[in-house]
Amino acid sequence: MQMVIDPASPVPPFEQLRRRLIDAIDTGELAPGARLPTVRRLAEDLGLAPGTVARAYRELEAADVIETRGRNGTFVAPQGDAALKEAQRAASAFAAQIRALRLDPEQALALARAALRDAPSTS
Repeated sequence: MQMVIDPASPVPPFEQLRRRLIDAIDTGELAPGARLPTVRRLAEDLGLAPGTVARAYRELEAADVIETRGRNGTFVAPQGDAALKEAQRAASAFAAQIRALRLDPEQALALARAALRDAPSTS
């Protein structure tokens, strides 16, 4: 994800960053469960003060757009209704497990499709 903060803009840097992250989430550039850079790393990358990035993150977290998971980092929060949020959390956990197992993503998707196909119907 490419971000540029315009220091000459009348919009404060934290607000530019907040809006850019929301846009990236809305367009799917950042998917639910995506890990965000640390405050220090993003501040360094963008040439901002860490407090500026921290403020944007705090405001996004207060709006349930992102979530901090302690030492594990900051992630894009699940979006939508309760069932969709739970499905997004499950998908994120599945993706993390697949990465930990170092399986090919296509193979993982085939396994998921087979599991969904073979699962008993709930309707």
